[in-house]
Amino acid sequence: MRDAFVKKLGEVAAADPAVMLLVGDLGFGVVADFGVTYPRQFLNCGVAEQSMVGVAAGLAAAGRRPFVYSIANFPTLRPLEQIRNDVCYHGLGVTLVSVGAGLAYGSLGYTHHAVEDIAIMRALPGMRVYSPADAFECRAAVTEILADPSPAYLRLGKNKEPLMHDAEPDLSQGAPVLVRDGSDVTVLVAGPIVTQALDVATSLADDGVSVRVLTCPVIKPLNADAIREAADGTAGIVTLEEHTILGGFGSAVLEAFAVRGWRTPILPLGLADAATSIIGGQEWIRERAGLSTPYVRAQVAAMAGA
Repeated sequence: MRDAFVKKLGEVAAADPAVMLLVGDLGFGVVADFGVTYPRQFLNCGVAEQSMVGVAAGLAAAGRRPFVYSIANFPTLRPLEQIRNDVCYHGLGVTLVSVGAGLAYGSLGYTHHAVEDIAIMRALPGMRVYSPADAFECRAAVTEILADPSPAYLRLGKNKEPLMHDAEPDLSQGAPVLVRDGSDVTVLVAGPIVTQALDVATSLADDGVSVRVLTCPVIKPLNADAIREAADGTAGIVTLEEHTILGGFGSAVLEAFAVRGWRTPILPLGLADAATSIIGGQEWIRERAGLSTPYVRAQVAAMAGA
């Protein structure tokens, strides 16, 4: 997905000299070609994320469209004060890009587990939040980000995530994107963990349970009407995300339905509210942090009434 992001950014940078890429002394295997091709639109700000966001804010105030690129928590938690005060307070068009969302950097330990970022970013005023599931959704998210001058956060996977679509979906209305149709229960997914939802849907089909799976790459602003419509005719909604159960995508859906008085049954699934002290592969940690595939399967089946 990160390759798709850099390629898409290169395409738009070729047509718009205001588009810039800022990095924190990492990712050169991915961003090197961009830096060579567009040297006047590329800055290596060093391992100084607070300064990097400050530089991006200044560039945005001068009419540029900077993308701040780093991994895991480094572009979000470390410079949070600068994001809040320099970017959001002034409504500047800075886009923060985090590669390795969730437990993608599981072997590097808790410092590299980006599992609170959606909650934090969506709480910031004017900050749009995107969590694409594949390369096509990533490219579509970049298009939508550049169509609006407000701050944005783009949450990317690190690995070669399988494609969910044949082309870039239209994200202009923020509607969920259908991946697999079904009639018994709806599963709404934020990010690459959609592969787990599809595994669950395939497994439950053997038991006669029909699962509808949709990705929700646009978390803020959340299109609650489109989500309600997408789940129409099913027993309820299960949300799935590789993020703490608190404050993330599932919470956003619950909040949106609650304030509208909608009574659709909703069950949010996410990581347990605990610091992950173990290290290992992404799926291995996920299973031990409250999101094992058998557990998710059981919850989806229960929502379907099976």
